[in-house]
Amino acid sequence: MEVWPGKAYPFGATYDGTGTNFGLFSEVADKVELCLFSDNGAGRLEESRVMLPEVDEFVWHGFIPNIEPGQRYGYRVHGPYDPAEGLRCNPNKLLLDPYSKAIDGNFDWNQSLFGYTFGDPDSRNDDDSAASMPKSVVINPFFDWGNDRSPGYEYADSVIYEAHVKGLTQTHPDIPEQIRGTYAAVAHPAIIEHLTELGVTALELMPVHHFANDSTLLERGLTNYWGYNTIGFFAPDSKYSSSPNPGGQVQEFKAMVRALHEAGIEVLLDVVYNHTAEGNHLGPTASFRGIDNPAYYRLVEDDKRYYMDYTGTGNSLNVGHPHSLQLIMDSLRYWVTEMHVDGFRFDLASTLAREFYDVDRLSTFFELVQQDPTVSQVKLIAEPWDVGPGGYQVGNFPPQWTEWNGKYRDTVRDYWRGEPATLDEFAYRLTGSSDLYEHTGRRPVASINFVTAHDGFTLRDLVSYNEKHNEANAEDNNDGESHNRSWNCGVEGSTDDQEVNALRARQQRNFLTTLLLSQGVPMISHGDELGRTQQGNNNVYCQDNELSWIDWPNADTELLEFTRTVSALRAAHPVFRRRRFFSGDTVRGRGGGEGLPDIAWFAPDGSDMSDEDWDSGFAKSIAVFLNGHGIPYLDMRGQRVIDDSFLLCFNAHYEPIEFAAPPSNFAPAWLRVIDTAAEGEVEQSEVAAGEKVSVEARSVLVLHAPLE
Repeated sequence: MEVWPGKAYPFGATYDGTGTNFGLFSEVADKVELCLFSDNGAGRLEESRVMLPEVDEFVWHGFIPNIEPGQRYGYRVHGPYDPAEGLRCNPNKLLLDPYSKAIDGNFDWNQSLFGYTFGDPDSRNDDDSAASMPKSVVINPFFDWGNDRSPGYEYADSVIYEAHVKGLTQTHPDIPEQIRGTYAAVAHPAIIEHLTELGVTALELMPVHHFANDSTLLERGLTNYWGYNTIGFFAPDSKYSSSPNPGGQVQEFKAMVRALHEAGIEVLLDVVYNHTAEGNHLGPTASFRGIDNPAYYRLVEDDKRYYMDYTGTGNSLNVGHPHSLQLIMDSLRYWVTEMHVDGFRFDLASTLAREFYDVDRLSTFFELVQQDPTVSQVKLIAEPWDVGPGGYQVGNFPPQWTEWNGKYRDTVRDYWRGEPATLDEFAYRLTGSSDLYEHTGRRPVASINFVTAHDGFTLRDLVSYNEKHNEANAEDNNDGESHNRSWNCGVEGSTDDQEVNALRARQQRNFLTTLLLSQGVPMISHGDELGRTQQGNNNVYCQDNELSWIDWPNADTELLEFTRTVSALRAAHPVFRRRRFFSGDTVRGRGGGEGLPDIAWFAPDGSDMSDEDWDSGFAKSIAVFLNGHGIPYLDMRGQRVIDDSFLLCFNAHYEPIEFAAPPSNFAPAWLRVIDTAAEGEVEQSEVAAGEKVSVEARSVLVLHAPLE
C-alpha cells in the first residue's frame, strides 16, 4: 500500500478528497502501526497493517491516497510495557484513535481487551483484541450547513432544557418508530414544537460523545444509559444514530443541530473530560492507556501502576500534560467549529482544575479556555464539584463561567418541604445568589438554577417519595443519594388519595414557578413539565427502558400548560431576567413620582422584613416586590429598560396566610397572574393597594402591576 509522509497536524484521520492523513501522538512509542479494516463479504473484517513512516515531535503520521470516508481503522502501538512505571504499550491491543471523529461497533467484553490476565494484574496478556474492539472511522467532513448560525441568546434570556437523546424521544407517538431514540428524532417537528412552546432556548444533551457500556452492567442485563463513560471525545455516539453507515452519525448529528438552530434553539453538550472509559488499573486497554498512559492519565506518584481517581470512576485525565490539554481544547473547538454546538456543561469540572492535587481555579485549563478565541465565546457551564478533597467549589469558578448552583437546588427543596431556618438563604437563591457570585465580578446569570437534574429524583418523584427505590439497579438499593431533601406529601409512592395528589400537583407548580421566576438561568430536567416519574429511582444511570424514558402517552397536560404559562411570563418581562444584582437602592418611581427600591421584602402583614423576621427559624412566608423601574441598564438600542412591577407571595406554611398588598405608592392595584393553588386558569381578579389577600397553604401567588 502506498504511504506518503503526510503531516503531523491535525491529529486523527483527515480526509481531503484525495486521501486521508493520519496522525497520532505518543511520546513513549517505539513504532506505530495503522490498522485498516475491510469487509470480506462474509461478515468479518479483514485487517491490513501499515507502519506510519514519520514521527515529528512525538507525532506519528502518514498520508494514504484513496482512503475514503467510511474506512474503519485503529492503531497498534509498540513500546515499553512496565505497569510499575506507568507504561502499558502492547501491540496486541487494537487501539481507538483519541481523535476519532466517528466510532463503529461495540466492545465485545472478554479477556483480549485487557492488558493483563484475569486474576493477576501484574501479568502481561498478549491476546489480540482486534475482533472484540470497535473501530475508528474516517468521516466525510463536508456538510451543507446552508445559512446556519447560532441563535446567540444572552444567558439572561435563556431557558435550558436538560435531556437525554433517547429518553426524550423513544416513546413519542408522532415520531416514526424507526428513528426514535436518535439525533433525527430530536430534530423531528414534534420535539421542536414541544421545546419552542415551552419557551426553551437551549437544549442541553446528556453525553453524546462515544461511550462504552460497562461489562459489569451488561452482565446484570443493564446498560450505561446516561453515557458518562467517554471513550471518544470527538465522535457523536453511533448508538443514537438512525444511519446504518459507518460515520453516518456525524451527518445526522449536524442535521439535528441545523434543525434546532432554525427553530431558534441552541445546542449545549454535557461533556465528560475528567475521565475515560478505560477505568482503573484493572480496566481495558482500548485507547489512551495503550498509546501513552502517563501523558493521558494522572498516576499515583509513588506507584504508577495505579491511577489518581477524583471522579469515582477509576481514573482522572491528566490536565497537567500539554497533549492531554490539547486533546480537550481541540475537542471543544471541533464541536464548536465543525459541529456548530453553542456551549458545554462540564461534568465534574473541579477535576479539570486539579493541575496538581488541590483545586486551582486558575489552572492551565481555565487559562487556555479564557485565551481561546473560539471556546471562550460559547456558553461554559461547570458542574462545580468532584469527589476529591475540596472538590465542592460552588461559587469559585472564573468570571466567564456559569455554574450548576447546587445550593439553589438544596435551598429551594428545603424551603418547600418546610425545613426551618431557610428564609434568608431562600431570598439569596431567588435573587441570583449574590453571596456566591458577586465577589468574583459575576452577575446573576452565573447561577444555573435547577431543582432537579438527570441525577436524582424527577420533579414528580421529589414530591412523591421520601426514600430512594433503586432496586431495579441490582445494587441492593445502595446506589444513589440517600439525602434527597424530598417530601412525599404524606404517602410513599403512588396513591389514590385525592388530597395527597392535589398537594403533589401544587408542589410541582411551586417548584416550577420558583425556578422560572428566580433571577439567574433556569434549567428544566426533561419531562418534569410532563409529570415524568422514575417510580422513586433516583439513579437511573443503568436503566435504558420505560423507567427512564419520558412517557409521552401519559403526560400531565395540565402541568405542561401551567409550565408554558409561567415560562411565557418570564420571557415577557425583563424584571425576571435581570443582568445585574439587586442593590436595594431607591430608583425613580412610577410616573416619575416617589422613589421606590429596586427590590423590597415584606412580611405577610405588609411590614418591612426585620432582622428578627429573617432570623426566625419557623417563618415560611414572605413577599418580594420586584420594581420594573429598577432595572439598571440599557437595552441593545441604548434605551432604558423599564418593565411592569410584580409582587411574589410565597407561603410554604401548612395553612393559608393573609398577605397585605403594598401601599398605593407601589401600585394602585394588582392583578393575579399566577396562583399555584388554582387548578386551571387563574381568575384575573384585582387586588387593591393595602388590601389583604389569602395565599393558600403551600402555594405561590404572583401579582402584576402593569405600567401606567
